[in-house]
Parts: sequence; C-alpha cells; structure tokens
Amino acid sequence: LTGTNIDIVLSALNEYLKILRREQIVAAFGQAEKEVSDLHQRTKEGIETARLAGKQIGAVPGKKLNVKKAVWAKEQILKYSKAFYGTLNDADTMKLVGISNNTYYKYKKELSDSITATQQEV
Repeated sequence: LTGTNIDIVLSALNEYLKILRREQIVAAFGQAEKEVSDLHQRTKEGIETARLAGKQIGAVPGKKLNVKKAVWAKEQILKYSKAFYGTLNDADTMKLVGISNNTYYKYKKELSDSITATQQEV
C-alpha cells in the first residue's frame, strides 16, 4: 500500500480478486464433482450392458479364492499353534506366521472345520 487514495482502489481490487478466486475454486470443484458423477453413471451402464450380454460380474458365488500363502500359513498354524500340535499361543503364532488377526482366526476355523469333518468321516 502506498499511503494515498490509491490504497482504496488497491484494497477494492484485492477484495475483488479474492472473490473471483473463491468463485473459480467453487466452479472447479463443481466440474470435478460432475465428472465423478458422469464416471459413476458410465460405469453402471457398462456393468449393466455386460450383464445383459451374459458376462459374469464380480466373483462367482460360492467359489473360494485359493491364495498361495494360505497353504503355507495353515501348515505353520498346524505346526505351531497350541490349538493343534504346537506350543505357541495365538498371538505368538500370528507374529511368527506374519498374518493379521482376522486372517489367522479365519484359517484356524477352516483348519478346525476340516479336522472335524475328517474325524466324522472316520
């Protein structure tokens, strides 16, 4: 600012530029939101077109995904967990095998179920 009457003009100009920037930002976000909405709509239409053409959308119901690490992890759980043939508690077994709580308990349940099913067959 200069300390003269020009300061009034400069102040008004700065205020106008602030308002203009704010409006431009709002317009940019509005455009981005419209693009996302259009993308969602096109995705829905593409999925519906594929479904009508007989394509399988998503995973096949009832089919299990076999993960390479799962076989190894289940072997380790059987070997080390107290619940089966090992000496480690659940927390130590999870750390040793390197899997999360949910994965550990899912595998443990699958192992228990398969052992129970095997025992019932015998």
